[in-house]
Amino acid sequence: MNKYPAVIPMIAYENGPAAMDWLARAFGFRERARFLGDGGRLSHGEMEAGDGLIMLATPSPHYHGPKRHREESEAARKWSEVPYIVDGVLVYVDDIEAHYGTARAAGATVLSPLESGEEGKRYRAEDLEGHRWMFVQR
Repeated sequence: MNKYPAVIPMIAYENGPAAMDWLARAFGFRERARFLGDGGRLSHGEMEAGDGLIMLATPSPHYHGPKRHREESEAARKWSEVPYIVDGVLVYVDDIEAHYGTARAAGATVLSPLESGEEGKRYRAEDLEGHRWMFVQR
C-alpha cells in the first residue's frame, strides 16, 4: 500500500470498463489495474494521472451516474446548473491547451472554456457519465 498517494478519489460508474477506456482517451489517464466481476462489471479499477490516482468501480447494477441522475431528478438538474465542480476531481496537467483539445475531441462536455486564474490556466469538463473534473496547468 505504500505505492498509493495519501488521498485517492473513488468514483462509481454505470459502465466502469467503458469509463476507463474513455478516461484514457479523453483525459490521458493511464490504466494501472482492471478487475472485472460478474457480467463484465468493473469490480475495481485504478487509473493514474501524473503522480495521482483514482479508483473506479461499478458498485451495483442499480447505480446511476450524475448525467442519468439529472435526467431523472429535477433537484439534481438544479444542482448542476452551474459550471462549477460538484463532487468532482481536480487534476494538474502539463499542457492545458493540448489536454483541452483532446478532451473536446473525445466528446467531453466542456463546462467552462480555458481561462486563467490565480492558480494557473484551467477548464472544467464532464466525462461520459457526467462526473465533473477541473484540469489546471500550474
